[in-house]
Amino acid sequence: MRFAEKVVVISGASRGIGRESALLFGREGARVVVNYKKNQEAAEAVVAAVKAAGGDGIAVQADMEDQAQIAALFQRTREAYGQVDVLVANAAATAFKPLLDIKAHNLDRTFRLTVHGFLFLVQQAVAMMPPGGRIIAVSGWDSVRFMRGHGVLGAAKAAVESMTRYLAVELGPKGINVTGVSPGPVVTDSFHTYAKDDWDWYEKAWLSYTPSGRWAQPLEVAEIIAFLASPASSLITGQTIVCDGGVSLSVHPLP
Repeated sequence: MRFAEKVVVISGASRGIGRESALLFGREGARVVVNYKKNQEAAEAVVAAVKAAGGDGIAVQADMEDQAQIAALFQRTREAYGQVDVLVANAAATAFKPLLDIKAHNLDRTFRLTVHGFLFLVQQAVAMMPPGGRIIAVSGWDSVRFMRGHGVLGAAKAAVESMTRYLAVELGPKGINVTGVSPGPVVTDSFHTYAKDDWDWYEKAWLSYTPSGRWAQPLEVAEIIAFLASPASSLITGQTIVCDGGVSLSVHPLP
């Protein structure tokens, strides 16, 4: 019960890595704020599972592109729980297109959600976060490696990793650690959506590139997030932890 009575806010927590993180924190006694953009039913199901596991939780709708909605998310958190101990910035979205096909609105929306949203989440959370607080940003392999159609999202994630380093220095005197996780391919709805009809090819190709020869599961990434949120990670700050099963160690042709 590492997180008994701790308040954990997770953006994009209705599915994938966010969902598994919420459930893990719930199993360890946390009070989890499950943020979602559209799918209220899925978010409420996550809250129910968190409560069934022994934690507590609420579902709060907020679009990470909208600063006012982010502020409202934390106002609701304040009313329910009074503070924030852990922030997991997980939400992200983009248009999977070559950079030469990207339109202005694709660029604006990706950066508003991923970069602006991250910083506004942090600003709101820190105002409610006591010493010992933790901020964890979910980045991705595309921040440093080529993935077809990920040019804009990769750039946004790289910006988040840079902000992670700066925030670690700025917030260190407050007793707050700021870190990130950078997964490789993880079996989620988002990855299936990205691969579309090429899933069979992606599965064969990526598994051949991965030393372990298997997919990462969302829970495995959630376990690393939970470690970074725990007191055991007290000496780790400003780092983005690569957790890709070794796929970035491989030399392989671009997909």
